[in-house]
Amino acid sequence: MIVRIMGEGQVKLDDSHFAELDKLDDALQAELDGGDESGFRRTLEELLDAVHRLGTPLPDDALEPSELILPERDATIDEVRAMLTDDGLFPPA
Repeated sequence: MIVRIMGEGQVKLDDSHFAELDKLDDALQAELDGGDESGFRRTLEELLDAVHRLGTPLPDDALEPSELILPERDATIDEVRAMLTDDGLFPPA
């Protein structure tokens, strides 16, 4: 799956990593629901770092269709809430 992180480019992720990323997504959702700004910020960073760690970056000049778009690192709680689906940011594993 091709994932775009706003402001950072695209990363190719193998579906086998979704279970790990879904755990961070669930934690992010809980922090959003609870209004935990510091927890939200920490978990968003962990989630985006994990995408980079587990994925393979595409070259800057590549423009593949993104199957999933993630918020930028400095996104606000409200901006991330607007991006959520019933499943969070990531589809269920």
